[in-house]
Amino acid sequence: MRKLLINSSLALAMGLTGLPLLSYAASAQDLELNLGDNGGPKLRMREACDPNVQDCYARDRYMDRGEGRGCTEDRALDKAERMGIRHVRIEDAGRRTIDVRGRDRDGERVMLTFARAPGCPLLN
Repeated sequence: MRKLLINSSLALAMGLTGLPLLSYAASAQDLELNLGDNGGPKLRMREACDPNVQDCYARDRYMDRGEGRGCTEDRALDKAERMGIRHVRIEDAGRRTIDVRGRDRDGERVMLTFARAPGCPLLN
């Protein structure tokens, strides 16, 4: 019974002391609660981002996308091969389009035009 009273009083004390922190965190919207085995639960407050001092935008999320987001010659060749075109080669590469030439499964000559937009949309 004594252990139950001690545990409940500790839980009540922790709950009451944490209320002011939660109201501050709700206004800042930067509250982190880590529940882990190493060291127990941790509550961490993060400061709001100041754009005059630091970079507020997480640019590291976009690092794996490659240099450009548009369509390149290599991406157009890869997409044409995935579409089933064989012996693919670049016929013409302009500022807005990439022309690719090859042969389909029946041996017919095929010419495809891809836009330089992200995802290499097919224009034909």
